[in-house]
Amino acid sequence: MSSGRRMTRTVMGFGVLLALGRGPGELGGQTVTASEAFDPPTRVTLERLINEAKDADGWASVEAASRAGALAAMGRNRTTAAEGWLLVTRWARVLGENQRVFQDRWVAAMNSARLGHPHIILPEQVPDAAMSSVLSLESAVMFMADLDLSRVLFEALTPYDHLPTVLATLERLRLDAGDDFARNAQLALAIALVYDVPPPPDWPHGQVTETQLPRQLPSAGQAFAYWRDLYAGRKALHRLTTLTAMELKFVVDVVAGNQELAWARDNIRVPLDHLERTYAAVSYRVDRLEAGAMNWPGGRYTLPDILGSGGICVDQAYFASTAAKARGVPSLIFLGAGLDGRHAWFGYLDQSRRWDLDAGRYEAQRFVAGVARDPQTWGALNDHELQFLAEHFRLLPPYAQSRAHMWMAQEYLRSENLARAGTEARIAINHERRNVGAWEVWLAVLDGQKAPLVERESALREAARAFQRYPDLNRRFMKEVIAVLRERGQESAAENEERLLARKFQGTRSDLSIAEAAEAMARSLATDSLAGQQGVYRRILLTYGRDGGIDMLDRVIRPFVRQLAAAGQRVAALRAVQDARRILTVPDGSQFDGELALMERLLAP
Repeated sequence: MSSGRRMTRTVMGFGVLLALGRGPGELGGQTVTASEAFDPPTRVTLERLINEAKDADGWASVEAASRAGALAAMGRNRTTAAEGWLLVTRWARVLGENQRVFQDRWVAAMNSARLGHPHIILPEQVPDAAMSSVLSLESAVMFMADLDLSRVLFEALTPYDHLPTVLATLERLRLDAGDDFARNAQLALAIALVYDVPPPPDWPHGQVTETQLPRQLPSAGQAFAYWRDLYAGRKALHRLTTLTAMELKFVVDVVAGNQELAWARDNIRVPLDHLERTYAAVSYRVDRLEAGAMNWPGGRYTLPDILGSGGICVDQAYFASTAAKARGVPSLIFLGAGLDGRHAWFGYLDQSRRWDLDAGRYEAQRFVAGVARDPQTWGALNDHELQFLAEHFRLLPPYAQSRAHMWMAQEYLRSENLARAGTEARIAINHERRNVGAWEVWLAVLDGQKAPLVERESALREAARAFQRYPDLNRRFMKEVIAVLRERGQESAAENEERLLARKFQGTRSDLSIAEAAEAMARSLATDSLAGQQGVYRRILLTYGRDGGIDMLDRVIRPFVRQLAAAGQRVAALRAVQDARRILTVPDGSQFDGELALMERLLAP
């Protein structure tokens, strides 16, 4: 209790010292000297700036002074120093924001992305105080001076992270861990980013009830203690020093408690180079599959229970993924739709620090790419993010240069200096063409300059080429190209690009091709006559759907059939199901076959 009271006094004092700033303005006498600017910020310098802020504009003054330091460092090509001061600029901007303003923006972002769920309970009152009131002065200085922690934090942050909770968790872990915090800062950051919002009711999968598996994360302290001791005791299959928070977030996202994790650590002894065998350690329950018992039939849903009782693919994936996390291995569950049914498998970071994303995936059944959840947001994981992590290019000097220039470009963009923002963005792109943020700044500059549409189209095509090996990013930029073509009135060219884009991934990423088909079907349902909708539907089946399987059923067939039935067009709806059965590959006795048959029975006269 006494430590809690001390922390409260420290936090209150810090919040009063650095109240919400009045906005960017004069430095108020605050400066970063040349000798300070040419090196990364130190705790001594940061403490001086913060203490001087009480006589200036609070955090706005710290923000302006650190930005000036970054400009000075970049002018001398001191990229690491510039990046350090730019990080302080970001810290100052974050810590100076009013928590109520942040909360309103966060709620709007969550609603827009449809990430809300019943487990999220909003506070009745949000403090009318700066974000800095969450941290002690000692913590703020420590975090700001830790370039590795700051880099990962600001690269990782999304509009869906509840920042007051993230910072409060970091504060609590620093106080509890003491000297252990600095050695485990990336672990603490991973926990803070994952534990800020509770997981949704259908995570890690929806085939077990909340009574059998409560969707409740352990306390941040319990999680930190388990993995800190695991890595320190060399009982983990990876070394902590090789992992950043962006990989560790796939370790700490568990609902299993420390006792259950310890059981897996001690009893599942599969080596890292054969970790995929953990999946098959759970015997497959053919009887459940044949009976259609897709939900867990037992009482508790613990790792020992799953191993003892056996399960279907989703249980195997959950067991293998959680057992991997218990041994310090980043892992995730994939849920996918294939040619004849649905399936679940898992992925993990292997001994070469490459992601093996096919553990338990049955290639013979031609399952398309599965969907995994990002534990930081509980939304769908971006495909390219795992590829980026596996390629490690963000650990190399070219990316460090690119990142610093990108952050500088973003600062210029904030101040509406479009010319300098564009110059810095192009420098960032030239250093590392896989820097997505640099491309976003460059495109924002073109928008701000009201550049001709043909120039924007050219930039978008250049970005799409830069991400040829990353289908989701390539598709994203090409979708923007198509939108620009339509804005220019080139409807035929836009439709041709859409067809090319849909076919582009048919061999390797049929899920993306089906996504294109689903968007075309949705547009037709919103605008076309019944005859037009039927024409689009049949064209999609013939062009994209032959091997689309259940994914095509879920995203194209079922929405069309439901809309027809709701409009009283039951005969047309039944014909649509029959067209699907006639045109697509539907293995006899498969789950796909069964779901089509059920739709036919429900629509029969």
